[in-house]
Amino acid sequence: MIVSDPATPHRREGFESAPDPRLYNDDLAPTEPIRRTWTTYNYLALWFSMSMEVTTYMLASSLIAGGMNWKQAVLTILLGNVIVLIPMLLNAHAGAKYGIPFPVFVRASFGPMGANIPAILRAIVACGWFGIQSWIGGQAIAQMVAVLAPSTTGSPVVTWVCFLGFWALNMFVIWRGVESIRFLQSFSAPFMLIMSGLLLFFMLHKAGGFGPMLSAPSHFATHSAFWHFFFPSLTAMVGYWATLSLNIPDFTRYAKNQESQLVGQAFGLPVAMVLYSFIGIACTSASTIVFGRPIWSPVELLGEFHQPFLAFLGLVALLIATLNVNIGANVVGPSNDISNLAPSVISFRTGGLITGFLGLAMMPWKLMASFGSYVFGWLVGYSGLLGPVAGIMVADYFLVRGTQLDTYSLYRRGGMYEYSKGINPAAMISLVVGVAAALVGRVMPLVSFLYDYAWFVGFFLSGALYFVMMLGHRVRRSAVVS
Repeated sequence: MIVSDPATPHRREGFESAPDPRLYNDDLAPTEPIRRTWTTYNYLALWFSMSMEVTTYMLASSLIAGGMNWKQAVLTILLGNVIVLIPMLLNAHAGAKYGIPFPVFVRASFGPMGANIPAILRAIVACGWFGIQSWIGGQAIAQMVAVLAPSTTGSPVVTWVCFLGFWALNMFVIWRGVESIRFLQSFSAPFMLIMSGLLLFFMLHKAGGFGPMLSAPSHFATHSAFWHFFFPSLTAMVGYWATLSLNIPDFTRYAKNQESQLVGQAFGLPVAMVLYSFIGIACTSASTIVFGRPIWSPVELLGEFHQPFLAFLGLVALLIATLNVNIGANVVGPSNDISNLAPSVISFRTGGLITGFLGLAMMPWKLMASFGSYVFGWLVGYSGLLGPVAGIMVADYFLVRGTQLDTYSLYRRGGMYEYSKGINPAAMISLVVGVAAALVGRVMPLVSFLYDYAWFVGFFLSGALYFVMMLGHRVRRSAVVS
């Protein structure tokens, strides 16, 4: 097998051939070496800035609301993020090595036409997250307005105006392009760390120290009750970053080298998530003491403060964090995915605008109606869609191809990734079987345990089935290479 220069998909074996316009545009092209400038710090900043935001806080606080004590909650979050780090780093390898984004990378396993299916699955989930983050940002602005004008508290008109205004701000940042994202990450990461520490210190002071804050015991009467809550919660922890575990090549394509992204992510993801999750856990526990009830939303918690300046400053910090993670985590990926549908007519910017409108259509106010719908409905549910895709991608890149890709063929029809009319039947069958097995427990109580482990069921079942079905292809490829 001939592996072309990752940065020059136009050239191969001494002659030039233009890429297929249906599979290529400037945003999908391999990143040129001169643009691969992201260092270890950029990836540390990426994860600290994306972790330190409202949905992470609410993810952690939901475990307390569900009955866990603080130690159980922290260990659940740490374990979930260590697990999801594995497919994250495996899929990140191709982005750093070849400079290709996720929609191009997935063509190797699904085919140039079949790749649209996992790309759109991932894009739909990201659109839902975009809507959720925009809704939370709008609520934060509404709380800021209420601090300045208490008569507006609870006004639906103010809430919706703030929501749409924050959504429009996101659209503006999208139009500015990917470099504005790196600027936001570098600026907001240290700022959010400082502001989160101040919030923790304030709640610590109000609650009378760490002792009262973290003294709440586990509320599970039996070990069986704990495990029944723990396993779907662990799946939700993995599902939280299931989208990024697929489209992480969209970021690692800018890495200076493999070491930069590997070290930055291996340290940044688990440390940032545990650190900020602990803040959410501690503050939620303290809210029970200070306000008489557990408040799992930091937006609502800040709204309870009687110091207008402190509340306003905290809400500004939430806005910066929410804007940063919404662009970094929920726009880059789906914009590339949507662009992949018709690269000649849909640019990154256009894909980002489409992402914004789809986020509105998914009604985020319903997805965030309660911590139960957020964790066990939204997070666990979509993990069953994305786990199978991750399993297929990892099996194909490492087990079937041995990390060797032909970037020339990734941008053209009729090559080694053509399969059957541009679709790999093995990948499609594995995807359908994995998704069906992961989600069937949602509607069939007898096998509800499959839904509790949705991401794991989909990842391992689809990956194993794909590898078995591709054994013949692997043998034929080896014969060609030899």
